[in-house]
Amino acid sequence: MDLFEKLRTNLGSIGSYSKQLQGHHYFAFPKLEGELGPHMMFRGKKMLNWSLNNYLGLANHPDVRKADAEATERWGLAYPMGARMMSGNSDLHEKLERQLADFVGKEDAFLLNYGYQGVMSAIEAICDHRDVIVYDAECHACLIDGIRLHKAKLGEYYKFNHNDMASLEKNLQRATKMATEKGGSILVVTEGVFGMSGKVGSLDQIVKLKEKYNFRLLVDDAHGFGTMGATGAGVGEMLGCQDGIDIYFSTFAKSMAAIGAFIAADHDVIMYLKYNMRSQTYAKALPMPYVVGAMKRLELIKKHPELREKLWENVNALQSGLRARGFNIGDTTSPVTPVLLQNNGGIPEATAMVRDLRENFGVFCSIVVYPVVPKDVIMLRIIPTAAHTLEDVQYTLETFTEVSDRLQRGYYQELAASGAAVAPETIEISAESAAE
Repeated sequence: MDLFEKLRTNLGSIGSYSKQLQGHHYFAFPKLEGELGPHMMFRGKKMLNWSLNNYLGLANHPDVRKADAEATERWGLAYPMGARMMSGNSDLHEKLERQLADFVGKEDAFLLNYGYQGVMSAIEAICDHRDVIVYDAECHACLIDGIRLHKAKLGEYYKFNHNDMASLEKNLQRATKMATEKGGSILVVTEGVFGMSGKVGSLDQIVKLKEKYNFRLLVDDAHGFGTMGATGAGVGEMLGCQDGIDIYFSTFAKSMAAIGAFIAADHDVIMYLKYNMRSQTYAKALPMPYVVGAMKRLELIKKHPELREKLWENVNALQSGLRARGFNIGDTTSPVTPVLLQNNGGIPEATAMVRDLRENFGVFCSIVVYPVVPKDVIMLRIIPTAAHTLEDVQYTLETFTEVSDRLQRGYYQELAASGAAVAPETIEISAESAAE
């Protein structure tokens, strides 16, 4: 078979579902338009949007927009040219690194041009073929791909059950034996907040295991940075174990509403990474407007705790309201809010429900289906932000109650069976929040 013919006939599991449902640009690759925020346009209709990781509402903060514009006018998007090691370094890059390290309580930090490739490359650089990685079963794809790079070097790795300390300890025992035989070391990899479930990683318990086992701990705190802890320094701060996190990673794509990432650790470790992370050594440095913009965003996170307070006001109102109405939102203790619904009609029933939410209620949120969740479950993933209002929350609670009732009555299963699209209809619930 021709290589391209294989690609044309097999889009992969997600792509095949999308093609089957004619869902490109609707269920997959949708185009949200207008100013970034809780109210945006989708296919000509105003939507109450719960799908942006703009936790603190910084994407359109006037100070952020001003800093971004001024930096772009002064520097352009090309400066500095080249990789950091060769010709792309600057005083401002290093100043931001010091600010980030200080904020998360580490000796030093390394600014990365992208988060996904950055943390993959960090894992690959830190561990050689003698070392053993032990990782949480629900780690993000970027961490898994870093572990795959380790596997490509014939490195060993073990997976422990999600947030299960007994499973972790069992695998640490296996890893200790293997590392001793190979003359290597152990790296434990986990997350501060798990992005699908909203569960907080058991970082304090993992750190406690250092008393019995010799390992280093890498934490991806992408969803915890800016949102968790007394100052927003993350889950380690919240759980009182930040010092026990040896390598702290976060992306700018969540609370910072930008592009880029950083990794923080002891100075000697950071110096090693600066000279050995292939994703940075052979890639252009983060453009100056993103560096200057990140400084402004970090300044706002530090100086304006009311942004985080407003986020949590909305989180608490949404999650308590959902629980009071009998919805299953799992064990989330973070802003990530999964709404788990019973699904008897498979993917077609789920997509019929999403069409109803968007076309008739004006609510846009992410849908997660099998194989990410069991076949009999539909997950609606809600991301509250500081930019949402309590009116947004109330409208969504009322909408979800109605949609859940329709789901239980078999309304969406009937639509799916008939093959009919969900037609717009008059909704009794007040739509003031979605219309403004």
